Amino acid sequence: MCGIFGCVLKEGEAAPLIHQGLRRLEYRGYDSVGFATISDGTLHMRKDQGRVDEVVGRLGLDKMPGSLGVGHTRWATHGAPMMVNAHPHTDCENQIAVIHNGVIDNFLELKEELINRGHVFESRTDTEVIPHLIEEEMKGDINIGEAILRALRRLEGSYAIAVVSSADLERIYCARNESPLVIGVSDKGTFCASDVPAMLPYTNKVVYLRNGEFAILEREGFKIKRIQDGSAVEREVEEVTWTLEMAEKQGYPHFMLKEIFEQPKSLRNSLRLQQQYLDLLTAFLDRGRELFLVAAGTSYLACIAASYMFSKLARLTTYPAISSEFIAQYGSSVGIDSVVLAVSQSGETYDTLKAIDHARMRATTVLGVTNTVGSTLTRVSRAYIIQQSGPEMGVAATKTFTSQLMVLSQLALRLARTRGKVSQDEVDDFEARLLEVPVYVEKVLEKHGTSIRSLVEKYSGERLFLFLGRGISAATALEGRLKLLELTYVPSLAYPAGESKHGPISVVEEGTPIIFLCPRGETRREIVGSIMEMKARGARIISVCEEGDRDIKELSDDVIEMPLGIPELLSPIPYIVPLQLYAYYLAVEKGLDPDKPRNLAKSVTVP
Repeated sequence: MCGIFGCVLKEGEAAPLIHQGLRRLEYRGYDSVGFATISDGTLHMRKDQGRVDEVVGRLGLDKMPGSLGVGHTRWATHGAPMMVNAHPHTDCENQIAVIHNGVIDNFLELKEELINRGHVFESRTDTEVIPHLIEEEMKGDINIGEAILRALRRLEGSYAIAVVSSADLERIYCARNESPLVIGVSDKGTFCASDVPAMLPYTNKVVYLRNGEFAILEREGFKIKRIQDGSAVEREVEEVTWTLEMAEKQGYPHFMLKEIFEQPKSLRNSLRLQQQYLDLLTAFLDRGRELFLVAAGTSYLACIAASYMFSKLARLTTYPAISSEFIAQYGSSVGIDSVVLAVSQSGETYDTLKAIDHARMRATTVLGVTNTVGSTLTRVSRAYIIQQSGPEMGVAATKTFTSQLMVLSQLALRLARTRGKVSQDEVDDFEARLLEVPVYVEKVLEKHGTSIRSLVEKYSGERLFLFLGRGISAATALEGRLKLLELTYVPSLAYPAGESKHGPISVVEEGTPIIFLCPRGETRREIVGSIMEMKARGARIISVCEEGDRDIKELSDDVIEMPLGIPELLSPIPYIVPLQLYAYYLAVEKGLDPDKPRNLAKSVTVP
């Protein structure tokens, strides 16, 4: 979720506008800043780790010369947050500067090829292969525009790219595949940005680049081509009527709702993990006698769900452990044969770091899953994976839960292949279904993105909710309850449905709403029995079930129907989405701010 801003001005200096444009993109999250401008045939570039205003002041970025330039705020996915990894990145001759949002899947293969051709790399980023590819193409004596097109055709993955070069003093070159990029036009010049807010003070006339498109920005306008064949594209200019605040949220009223709808994209990004990192973590996991999944809050609930995957697929004894309880519960028993996989969105959660410090002192192998390159977790882990979900502005985690589960699912799958404890057909089927998860989530959002409001209105006055599920769905119930509690402050309980007889059933009375998670699978017969048990005591049943499940539907007062074909072991990822929406809309119904729940913080870095 990095930020891009560029401009080609008819008059005046570009750098001050780049500064202000990047400030308006700070909500996207970032760890470093850089500018590149063109003046008198020379490429000027300055960059460093830090906040926009601080880096601009320290390096004098506002004073960089030239009426053409680009700027970038980086959220690290490859390479720690430091100056050498900040954007822009250049070629060997420092004549081509590239800024990039997204993930290049095949960068390691391209990097090895380019090194063999004599190119020298300075950073650990995936982005740096792009200027070197362009440089290599230009050795064929073609212009830079054609060289960029040829380089783009070799890239696999997601990207929004802006390129400037001392070989062309008049143009910025842009391209998009999956990562957003917007062009702005005005009588002052032409602009590009990763999001509309950066351009609103200068123009409200925009053109949205689409996947597989390449744009050439000039002072008087722009041209768009298809990357695949270079053919011209005609596109109407649109007029944006959003306010700046609305534009920051891409038209959504709150960041949380925006982030819920971003989940198909974040899930696809989480499927783009580098294979060698997965192999490395898998090798460590395979050496362990037992696995502890250590986390706090939503990450812990993702670990509960993942523990079913590791146990069922890889046949590895797996214990989900709350970070703050890990030392007291398991501290004396972990050792050299144990593996701790710590999961933390920020990589700075105090209790999680304390737990893994203890484990390391007992010679336990510590691995990490986090969203933050350069965090403490990445520094102390033997190996780690970045979940690649981008920054999350809403305090209540949404895409963090689903992205972490996507990463953990891939690890469980890889370990299952390595250990060979289940049939090849089962493993292949799980992998095929895993790749379909982003599509399942898209379907859920299309069907329930707004329609769930009617269900919220029906139950908006309730003082207590119960969430029940069996098997892996117990984790979904716990996370659904946590979202409702965090956002609406309505008392709620969540239990494995089989445990509901041991306490929760005592609070059930006529009209008590109970939300059941009912995917098809091994636990479906038992969940039907649990529904009947609660219905006999007067509860109102809200079931999240597969489309066309008549048995569940006949027993329920209300149903939230899910797409066909979601396997039970992957159900927490799509099945949590309507519960996220329910909690969000109920908070709004109650006049609460879902982005800033009271007394909560995004990252708990204190005891």
